Amino acid sequence: MLEELRVENLGIIAELQLVLGEGLTAITGETGAGKTLIVEALSLLLGGRADTNLVRSGADAARVEGRFRSGDDEVVLARVIPVSGRTRAYIDGRLATVAELSDVARGLVDLHGQHDQQSLLVPSEQRVLLDAFIGADASDARRDIRAARVAASAVADQLGALGGDDRTRAREIDLLRFQISEIDDAAITAPDEDDVLAMEIDVLSDAEEHRRALSEAFGFVDQAGGDLIGRAVSALQGRAPFAHHEQRVRALQAELDDLARELRIERDGLVADPNRLAELGRRRQQLRELRRKYGESLADVLAYRDECQRRLDDLEGHADRVSELEAERTRLLGEARAAAQRLHDARFAAAPRLSDAVTSRLGELALGRAQFSIDITPTELGDDGADVVTFVLAANSGEPARPLARAASGGELSRTMLAIRVVLSQAPPTLIFDEVDAGIGGDAGVAVGRALAQLAGQHQVLVVTHLAQVAVAADHHVHVAKAEVDRRTTTNATVLLDDARVHEIARMLGGSGDSSTAVAHAREMLAAVQVGGAVSAAPRRRRTKDAP
Repeated sequence: MLEELRVENLGIIAELQLVLGEGLTAITGETGAGKTLIVEALSLLLGGRADTNLVRSGADAARVEGRFRSGDDEVVLARVIPVSGRTRAYIDGRLATVAELSDVARGLVDLHGQHDQQSLLVPSEQRVLLDAFIGADASDARRDIRAARVAASAVADQLGALGGDDRTRAREIDLLRFQISEIDDAAITAPDEDDVLAMEIDVLSDAEEHRRALSEAFGFVDQAGGDLIGRAVSALQGRAPFAHHEQRVRALQAELDDLARELRIERDGLVADPNRLAELGRRRQQLRELRRKYGESLADVLAYRDECQRRLDDLEGHADRVSELEAERTRLLGEARAAAQRLHDARFAAAPRLSDAVTSRLGELALGRAQFSIDITPTELGDDGADVVTFVLAANSGEPARPLARAASGGELSRTMLAIRVVLSQAPPTLIFDEVDAGIGGDAGVAVGRALAQLAGQHQVLVVTHLAQVAVAADHHVHVAKAEVDRRTTTNATVLLDDARVHEIARMLGGSGDSSTAVAHAREMLAAVQVGGAVSAAPRRRRTKDAP
């Protein structure tokens, strides 16, 4: 709900601050007092068009701030309109685009009057409301449509990945065959083959020095094993207390003999071989070229080869795979169309019931000759079906039905929106009605007040009104008036209580506000409301949903 509204330097408003409550709030005042500017301020928070002519004379910029609360969450929206330069928008103190501001605000507040940005004029929102009226049948059908379309889209991606026309596919097949052949012809022995080659190249590139080192090592080990270790064995032989030492020395002698033999074999086998060294260099270059083309390591090269083989298999079996995927895609799109048809049938069946309910409400709101209806026309299949849903209205007898935005005056449009909102409780937390009582009075005004009060049982409702019958139905009453401060006109807003509210109701009834007859009538109207006449008092917002 909108908890606080602050306006600075907007038109004749120098500074205005409103703290608002739950339920229904009536905003009243003399013509020209500035009520429309409050509605304009709220329109700016919704992302409405900003006009620099609205900036108060002498000020650099106008500013509007709204503090909203939903449960434990709070959000502050702001709009700044400078005399020169672009307007600025803020969400919780952070700079935002006007579009971002509008997206957030639309989930919090809806404004009904002569304002293009009100959500119920948007066809997609009208479709949402009709589907909400239908209930589970509509939501289930939309879920099935979206699931089938997502699956069909995934199949389409697979079809696209198989390649385009025959010529493109043939080129890719040739490339894949070449790459697989190049890797296979290299006959990589193991993922670490290049490391093994590097070691062998290192040995052969310095063969003479390696041979000398092995020969020298062999001499020392052979001498140690045959001479010094042999003497140690002889010294310990036959001495029982030291038999365990003798065993260890003999084991060491055997190990040295084995090591000496290996050193000798390796020395004798190490021969400088320029041809072999060149061969190893060529092989290593071949593997390096493969890694340059196909992967960081030989393991990556082998993995790439397997991936190419899988792709080649798909392309070579293209016809069968395409047939299989196209059949699957056709099946899924058929499921989506079948669900869309279910949704269309449900909408077509529900539209007259919703139309009759809203038309009945319009009769209660002094639009007895108005006819509300819903047009459902076909369109391309999308996630929400294959229908365009349009709310249309014939405001007077003999007039053709037109889309809401073009069918009614400001007051007629506001009352139509009120009727829709009462029938369909789905709406943002805060609803604002301007001109809802234009051109009506008497019992029709009472009916409007009753409808607004009923809606306020589920939402915070603000109404700008000239009718006492509407104002007495409110839980809260805000009076807007002009005053002169330092020789300049400015607008103030005051929450009216007790006698102050009685006198404002009396003024709205056509009296001076001090007329004893008008005051008595105002007290009588307020008393009737308090005891359960048109509406109940503040506890109304805790009631369960009223029937339309």
